[in-house]
Amino acid sequence: MEATGVDDLYYDPYDFEIDADPYPIWRRMREESPLYYNEKYDFFALSRFEDVERCLVDWETYRSGRGSVLELIRADMEIPPGVILFEDPPIHDVHRGLMSRVFTPKKMNAIEPKVREFCARSLDPLVGTGRFDFIRDLGAQMPMRTIGFLLGIPEQDQEAIRDQIDEGLRLEAGDPTGVARDEFGDQGEMFAEYVDWRAEHPSDDLMTELLNAEFEDETGATRNLTRQEVLTYVSLLAAAGNETTTRLIGWTGKVLAEHPDQRRQIADERSLVPNAIEELLRYEAPSPVQARYVARQVKHHGQAIPEGGIMVLLNGSANRDDRRFSDGDRFDIHRKIGHHLSFGYGLHFCLGASLARLEGRVALDEVLRRFPEWEVDYPNAVQARTSTVRGWETLPVLTS
Repeated sequence: MEATGVDDLYYDPYDFEIDADPYPIWRRMREESPLYYNEKYDFFALSRFEDVERCLVDWETYRSGRGSVLELIRADMEIPPGVILFEDPPIHDVHRGLMSRVFTPKKMNAIEPKVREFCARSLDPLVGTGRFDFIRDLGAQMPMRTIGFLLGIPEQDQEAIRDQIDEGLRLEAGDPTGVARDEFGDQGEMFAEYVDWRAEHPSDDLMTELLNAEFEDETGATRNLTRQEVLTYVSLLAAAGNETTTRLIGWTGKVLAEHPDQRRQIADERSLVPNAIEELLRYEAPSPVQARYVARQVKHHGQAIPEGGIMVLLNGSANRDDRRFSDGDRFDIHRKIGHHLSFGYGLHFCLGASLARLEGRVALDEVLRRFPEWEVDYPNAVQARTSTVRGWETLPVLTS
């Protein structure tokens, strides 16, 4: 199999140097090699908005049932039922329908006062110190607190759970299979004690709703979730509700430091916050790379992709495609976006999108209340290394 495009064009999702700033390579891929083939890891990649959007909708060809992460598909692992990110219809529809019943926008919006209170509690002691860290002081804390409140996990335990989830996602240089090995290891078991407690002590939270939910499964039987299924759901909600929102908050700090004039506009006119968050999501997608198993032979840009191949969908690249977004590499809080692909598209559109938007909006609003001016302390900033999300492990800033 020959790679399409120019000989010196190389994209590798596991290369830390590329990951530091993939946009120049993605731009070249869009222009020179819209269907790209990586021989080393044996995958194809699409980078243009129209191509990525079409594939995200076509679940019958581009399947998620073997995983939506490149190393998971290549590892050919058995994935437990209930991980809706890695499922196809009809079982996906059953499980997503159940999640939609308990994970409602109304429930998520009702938690905004608690999110705001936690932000205030985290940021107030830092006023006057001349610095804070967008990740350590806020981004790494607030998303886990938020999902913990929704699930009913005691606040004192939430940070340890977050650390365990983060460790499971970390990518070691030269070992792209590590995440695949650990993806479904013991993560569900970290919630076992809480699930068992809630079974005996019901409350007004998502864990109790999952324990009591009655639904019709894929066989037509009406039943409740098993204990293991509840553990899988809770683990999925905790991981999905934590990592990507942490990255969004980090990108908020970095991008607005690089665009101080736009940051000052937002500080002066808070009604700009929601669209600023939407533009941040487009401009720096927290989860910029998806993968799919190709279930039947298809053609893109004149080349056949065989059944059984792997297609990598670069939604982070698609979000900057000039064919869809004028001057896509330019950050503009006034941009009329329509829709971007940072939350996916089609049947796998992120269930927690409204929660992530709420958290991003509240975080930016509360930071600007206290710190209208900041600069990134780059010598002490550290970029995170995972194969599934892209962002910062630490992002300290200097405030005035």
